[in-house]
Amino acid sequence: MMYYVYLILSKKLDKYRSYVGYTKNISNRLYLHNNSKGAKFTKGRKWKIVYLKKYKSKIMAMKEEYKLKKNYKLRKELISQYKENENFNTASL
Repeated sequence: MMYYVYLILSKKLDKYRSYVGYTKNISNRLYLHNNSKGAKFTKGRKWKIVYLKKYKSKIMAMKEEYKLKKNYKLRKELISQYKENENFNTASL
């Protein structure tokens, strides 16, 4: 079974918010976040995946999620890379 660590991004009133998590089913998890049924922090916003990485074990995914949650500098770097590479359209958030 595969586990995923993800970073999602949302924009509201010219303010960006990011959220990090892990899951077994990334499409279902994103659906829950976008329909206000995910984590409390993500309610009422529309989210886009900006980073996604696969892991073979839950333990490894949880360790990497923790590292990414605590490393704000890395989160900022991943978000800026996404914006550059994907021709990020802020209107779609």
